[in-house]
Amino acid sequence: MTEAAPASQHASQQASQQNNHRAPQPVLTVAGVTLTLGERTILREANFAVNQGEFIGVLGPNGAGKTTLMRSILGLVPASHGAIRVLGEPVARGNPKIGYMPQTRTALASRRIRGRDFVAMAADGHRWGLPRADAATRADVSRVLDLVGATALADRPLSELSGGERQRLLLAQCLLGDPKLLLLDEPLISLDPHHQRGVVELVRRVQRELGIAVLFSAHELNPLLNALDRVLYLGNGVAALGSVDEVITAPVLSRLYGSPIEVMRMKGRIFVMSGDVEVEKHDHEHEHDHDHGHTHSHAHSHSHDHNDNAHGHSHDA
Repeated sequence: MTEAAPASQHASQQASQQNNHRAPQPVLTVAGVTLTLGERTILREANFAVNQGEFIGVLGPNGAGKTTLMRSILGLVPASHGAIRVLGEPVARGNPKIGYMPQTRTALASRRIRGRDFVAMAADGHRWGLPRADAATRADVSRVLDLVGATALADRPLSELSGGERQRLLLAQCLLGDPKLLLLDEPLISLDPHHQRGVVELVRRVQRELGIAVLFSAHELNPLLNALDRVLYLGNGVAALGSVDEVITAPVLSRLYGSPIEVMRMKGRIFVMSGDVEVEKHDHEHEHDHDHGHTHSHAHSHSHDHNDNAHGHSHDA
């Protein structure tokens, strides 16, 4: 006959069981956040959360605030109102739990640096300069190169790599350390459809393997369709978060674009139309016309909130 455990032990066990059944803490929470640039309001009183293990596509017309939102999560653009938290903590520059890939440009194509050294440059949070060479860094660089299937690229210069291969190295940079949230800003720009598919599949595989959250911004929805858990669509100062079927609808997108929008589904693809113009395609072409003059800037954020209901109804965030 066993003796009864003390009441304090029962209470401790009960509390432990309750904690085990408690919903996981969101990786990212955005609570009543307003973002402004100069006199312009980019986002107005947004409320949403992203949970561990979610792949979120961040979409919206040019100027909707996709990059500004990511920079605010990094602590680079302060919120005018409200609070942004990463794993329950207020945002701050240099958060090691965030991996960040800014929009990439063609400057990388001419660099002679080896892939391994390029990845190592991000190990201490600096963009450029001599890579750190300590044993721990070398081991972590080897780990992330293997994780993204880029070990064979380690000793090749960037100038000899394709755009898709360089994206593998950029993703490897983001994965150094132990990030819980990846912010990928337009990683598909300038890639052909084949390489776009490869990048999306790679990010999804790594994200599932590590169980981390990803915010993946893009001009077009279709390349992300098979990877998405939910979509965060920005526009007109508003954010809508939900499943593709909840958010990619004529009423929701008309509100976000501020003009009548039609949504057409055909052969597994979705087309967002304004009259006879495919608005996402139009925005993409406009971006290429005006943005190619910018230089590449990669910062591994070793500075490097998915709603309460992961599959709940969409709402204006």
